[in-house]
Amino acid sequence: MGSEQVAHYRLYSLDDANKVAAGEWVEAEDDATAIEAAKEQMDGHDCELWQRTRLVGRIPRKRKP
Repeated sequence: MGSEQVAHYRLYSLDDANKVAAGEWVEAEDDATAIEAAKEQMDGHDCELWQRTRLVGRIPRKRKP
């Protein structure tokens, strides 16, 4: 029986002026897993994923062809 370490991240959805429009929590084992989870949770906005004061990544919205 092992205990899994889960990190807490904050996903911020940005508006067209790059201001925070909404935020939600993401729990993941590591940065890569958190980024994948964030991509699934996005709703057509550019987003930033943070862990405390560390910017993990900026995730652009999917552009329609």
